[in-house]
Amino acid sequence: EKSEVLGVMAKADMKPKSMHRAKIWSDDIENLYRFQQAGYRDEVEYKQVKQVDVVECWPETGFIKKLQRRDNTFFYYNKQRECEDKDVHKVKVYVY
Repeated sequence: EKSEVLGVMAKADMKPKSMHRAKIWSDDIENLYRFQQAGYRDEVEYKQVKQVDVVECWPETGFIKKLQRRDNTFFYYNKQRECEDKDVHKVKVYVY
């Protein structure tokens, strides 16, 4: 049990080494777009802040279904793509 706690603590300190902007849409970019709309960098930060192990996704597409914002309100997302081509360049891709 102790090692589990240490693992969580190590993960909590993860900071991105660099960041670049998305150029083309993909499933990963779609999910990053959803995290960033809800006010998080990415899945790593979301899991740190909300202390969750699993993010709820649509089984059909694998896209994120719902996220809890920092003010505890929820964002609900569609099964289909939501990040339009004109918004792809706004998505920040963090490298750890």
